[in-house]
Amino acid sequence: MAEVIEGATGVLVLADGTVFSGIGVGYVGEAVGEVCFNTAMTGYQEILTDPSYMAQIVTFTFPHIGNTGVNLQDVEQFGREGGPVGLGGGARTTARGAVFRDVPTQAANWRAGSGTTGELGAWMKARGVVGLAGLDTRRLTKRIREQGMPHAVIAHASDGRFDLDALIAQARAWSGLVGLDLASEATTLQSFTFDEGLWSWPEGYAKPRPEPRFEVAVLDYGIKRNILRALTSIGARATVLPASTTAEEVLARNPDGVLLSNGPGDPSATGDYAVPEIRKLVDSGKPVFGICLGHQMLSLALGAKTIKMDQGHHGANHPVKDLDTGKVEIVSMNHGFTVDRDGLPDAVQETHVSLFDGTNAGIRLKGRPVFSVQHHPEASPGPTDSLYLFDRFGALMAG
Repeated sequence: MAEVIEGATGVLVLADGTVFSGIGVGYVGEAVGEVCFNTAMTGYQEILTDPSYMAQIVTFTFPHIGNTGVNLQDVEQFGREGGPVGLGGGARTTARGAVFRDVPTQAANWRAGSGTTGELGAWMKARGVVGLAGLDTRRLTKRIREQGMPHAVIAHASDGRFDLDALIAQARAWSGLVGLDLASEATTLQSFTFDEGLWSWPEGYAKPRPEPRFEVAVLDYGIKRNILRALTSIGARATVLPASTTAEEVLARNPDGVLLSNGPGDPSATGDYAVPEIRKLVDSGKPVFGICLGHQMLSLALGAKTIKMDQGHHGANHPVKDLDTGKVEIVSMNHGFTVDRDGLPDAVQETHVSLFDGTNAGIRLKGRPVFSVQHHPEASPGPTDSLYLFDRFGALMAG
């Protein structure tokens, strides 16, 4: 039976019955997912449009979110047909909900759209993203740190009426991310070529070279737009292919290299169909570069294992050490599964490690042009600490 929570128009209801109440933001409705926390101080639009957050509810630990507004350029996802996604639409394949300490403020940034089109709340409403503000996000973050990422329902009702028992039951009934292949829902349904480079002031996004140096086949498990921009900026022409594309179909294009993209869900579940094809790509001798989910599935293809993390890594301030150079990079992370570093095969060398908890953050296959990283080198929170990885990929293709 629906009941009114005094002064609240939004709730976050955890599967254990815990209820957080506050002010509803964005889409009026409800969404079920796994609750994680993100420690980034900026980049919230990129976070909420990253397909790797599919089926998750993101809690922002930084209190002031929304004051720089939203714009068309910082949307990271693509449509299922390979085209751009506007200010509205697309939330089904990205984050389902967002939790804020403070109600998002009015946009004040020259890159934000005019009127309500550049406001975070209006943008979330148009996309179908349920938001909740005005609660103690420190308490929620501490709960996640101590007990893991819970299943929950986030709900926004203008009249403040919520059936809490039904929401608790819905959260408990959700199966969770383990065993869930989400890449098949996030991937493009048809191939397309991308030709936009990295952004720089004041020119904006770079134009592609007239004649590309490399042809790169990108297997799309939930690709971020900026990964493709980074590829274009090293002289590559990136052709994005559906996640179900076979190795034979990839190699028939005779690419100079293959990139395995980021994406959502359980790598073992997506690996049921992707890992055998990745093994064939490795055996072909082509340079292979994996990022995030692509890193995890490449690791599976090479004989390693992946495990579910309690809190995961979500943020733009994660220190990662390059074991070859000793350099410490500040990187962006977004993953709830990790490669088991204790079970790496002899042929696999660990190249990067998280300085937060010692988990694996990168590998290479000894004697082969094959490597991958867990973090997002295109996200540039350092700001450009990890862009060299794309140059490394280019050098392998050139060699």
